[in-house]
Amino acid sequence: MQNGIITKGIGGFYYVLCEDGVYECKARGVFRKEKITPTVGDKVVIEVKNGKGSIVEILPRKNSLIRPAVSNVDTLVIVTAAASPSPNLMLIDKMLVHAEKSGIKPVICINKTDLADRSDIVDIYTKAGYEVLSVCASKSENIEALKNLITNKITAFAGLSGVGKSTLLNILTDAGLETGGLSRKIERGKHTTRHVELIEISGGFVFDTPGFSSLELPEMEETELENYFPEIASLAPDCKFRGCSHIKDAGCRVREAVDAGDIALSRYESYCQMYEILKSAKNYK
Repeated sequence: MQNGIITKGIGGFYYVLCEDGVYECKARGVFRKEKITPTVGDKVVIEVKNGKGSIVEILPRKNSLIRPAVSNVDTLVIVTAAASPSPNLMLIDKMLVHAEKSGIKPVICINKTDLADRSDIVDIYTKAGYEVLSVCASKSENIEALKNLITNKITAFAGLSGVGKSTLLNILTDAGLETGGLSRKIERGKHTTRHVELIEISGGFVFDTPGFSSLELPEMEETELENYFPEIASLAPDCKFRGCSHIKDAGCRVREAVDAGDIALSRYESYCQMYEILKSAKNYK
């Protein structure tokens, strides 16, 4: 028996990095019976017999995400492009909610800064209390600052296809990942990353994850949502009425902050949309 970490999973086979190398393993049938699926990032115990490995135990997870399906994440680097493709602030906000709910530190990384000045996005998210980093992968600008943020941590990179995740990971890890251009018709990146993979980097690991264009909200009550918007959570106790939804209630301190420009309008609009999505989902059930 030995301990390791799952670095890749393809077609029912899991590749587990141990002290003496990587083993190709199958998960024991007990996991299927218990409806537990190993994910990349899982710390596991394996048994090797006659050169064949089996995962016999999945150690307790620190956290996990469903899409991308990864576990034990310390930092989530949310990559957006300054342009081409255009930034999707709602998607960024959904990923921030996932990170906050899972206890993962999020960092917003604006790539392709040679194409456009996105000081507006920097302002939106620094005002909300997040760390924002502007980089240019094609010119290797500010890459060292990004590397310092992820050293000695297990980090997931996520964002739309075409924003430059694989290019950034190539620079950070020399992994030789395939990169793709953009479709001119729909301005989306080609899906060059087809599976989740954990790549070693000095002192830690990074995930390379497939790009995606949508993300479901985690299951929660709509009343919980304010907890995952730090700038709203900090003002919620000052609202006139307990249980304020921050949507239409009179005497809402949050809405006053939006009107005063202390909370970005895009963030508030994302909150309102997510609140209604969660409320509708509960009513539908």
